[in-house]
Parts: sequence; structure tokens; C-alpha cells
Amino acid sequence: MDKNARIFVAGHRGLVGSALVRQLRKQGYEKLLLQTHDELDLTNSEATHSFFKKNKPDYVFLAAAKVGGILANKNYPADFIEQNLAIQQNVITAAYKNGVAKLLFLGSSCIYPRDCHQPIRESYLLTGALEPTNRAYALAKIAGIELCWALNRQHGTQYISVMPTNLYGLGDNYHLENSHVLPALIRKMHEAKIKNNPEVVVWGTGTPLREFLFSDDLADACIFLFQEPKERLAHLFNENEPPLINIGCGEDLSIKDLSILIAKIIGFSGDLKFDVRKPDGTPRKLLDVSKMENLGWRYQTPLSQGIKIAYQDFMEKLSKEIV
Repeated sequence: MDKNARIFVAGHRGLVGSALVRQLRKQGYEKLLLQTHDELDLTNSEATHSFFKKNKPDYVFLAAAKVGGILANKNYPADFIEQNLAIQQNVITAAYKNGVAKLLFLGSSCIYPRDCHQPIRESYLLTGALEPTNRAYALAKIAGIELCWALNRQHGTQYISVMPTNLYGLGDNYHLENSHVLPALIRKMHEAKIKNNPEVVVWGTGTPLREFLFSDDLADACIFLFQEPKERLAHLFNENEPPLINIGCGEDLSIKDLSILIAKIIGFSGDLKFDVRKPDGTPRKLLDVSKMENLGWRYQTPLSQGIKIAYQDFMEKLSKEIV
């Protein structure tokens, strides 16, 4: 990527978007186009196309999305599919119509079948039923992948879809009901420690296996892909496979072990109680990251180190009363 390129980071205030901004600036990219939701509503087609026509970005990182944990996906499925479809349609088509050569679309590992073989290869897409608790969100993301692939095949664009594993890091959402499991556990453990509660209740059985990646590592991987010449990414641009690549660490652990690790880092010494009446979600989600590793990229932040950084971020937010 040209250091003087105009780069639009859609969703720059979110977990992934803010990590992308940090990494881009760290690597010397300064001409970043950043718009808050109040400044640009990406669900508004006219506003989105007008922004692209006026600003003419050279590259686009599409990290804007409506996201949430199991409860949020269960309670607001219409919001998840409607808003994500609108954002994707508007940004991706506006990018094409305004000559954006490269676009990177952030998906989610929940696009893969609930019960597919592990680790999950990119080729497993659409080979089985989705996890019911987040089917609406997953279908929206699958539609985004298909749109990128269709534009590549028909118009020769270089639009890539990356499927990150479960993410955490700076700027995460720590809401007890609408956040993902790792930040929710950080908040639960911290509050239990402060209040001297004897136990923390964890949703589900604790047996599901999950993989976690620090958000700044994902951002580094995304920029790495944009810096690679097209010839090195030939497997992403062909008629037979979608332009899809997994990004993760290739290692997982149970929710129970994750809970124990977070409790240790935070200093909560009480009991962990698993509420088996609550849903577990997909039994296991471990990504096959061999394609990224073959390109020469590998994650840098061990889980324990990343959780310590995330906990510090949570404490800073708490001190400002913005958690």
C-alpha cells in the first residue's frame, strides 16, 4: 500500500476499527478517512455513496457492523440481519462504483456450520446448518462474502473477506448482557472481587471450546494482506473459491479454563458456578489458519498477556465511568 493512499476505515471506533487505526498509524499511514456514526450513517445508501464520491478512498477496511453476544443475537435477530446487510451493501457497492481497487471485509467465524469438522477450513462454508442463536448475523456476513466474490469475478476487483476468530482487546464492549464472553467475564470477575462475592455465575456448561485473538493482531494481519502482491494471494481470486481467509491463533481452550484464567489474572478467588440452563452456543470453533501461516503471518499476543492488557483497558474505562 502506498503510504500516501487515502484509506477509509469504516467503523473506526469499534474493537476492530480502532485497532486498524492504531496499526495503520504505527506503520506510517496518515491519510485516514474516519467518520463517526453521527457523521456518516452507513445504513443510509445515499449518504454512503455521497461520501465515496466526494472523498475517493483508495483502500477500504470494512469493520463497521452491528455485533453482540449470544443474548443480543437471540433477542434482536431482525436488527442484526437488517443493519449488517445494509452496511455491507452500501459500502461495498459504493467502493466499486468509485474505483476502490482493494477492499477488506471483516466477517466472523460464526459463518461456518455449527457442527463442522475442526479445525475449520475456509472450504467448509455452506456445508451444513448454522448455529441457531446467531443465524441472522451469520447469513448477513455470508451475503457480504458473496458480494465481494461476485464483484471480483465480474469486474476484476480485489475484495477480500477475512474471517477472524473470537476477538478481544482495547476498546471492547463490557456490557454484561450484550458483550461477548471474554469481556463479560472480565467485568463479572472484577465486580465480584470488589464486592467480595463468594461466586461468579458463568453461562452454560463451561465445556464449549473457543479460540481468542487480540484485536491488534487481527489489524496487523489485515494490513499484511493489503501489502501482499496479488500474485501471492492468487488462491483468493479465482472462479471456484470465495475470497475468504481465516485469521486466528490456531489454539483454543474451554470456557471453564478461560474463566479460571481470567479469575487468576483479575484476582478473584471465589467459586465459579456454571448455569447449565443458559445456552452454550457452538460446541467448538477452532479455525484452520494454515493459509495465513503459509503466507508468513502469525499472531503475536499470548492470551494471558492480552487479557492483562484488556483488563487494564477495562479499568481505565471504569475510572472514566464509560463502561
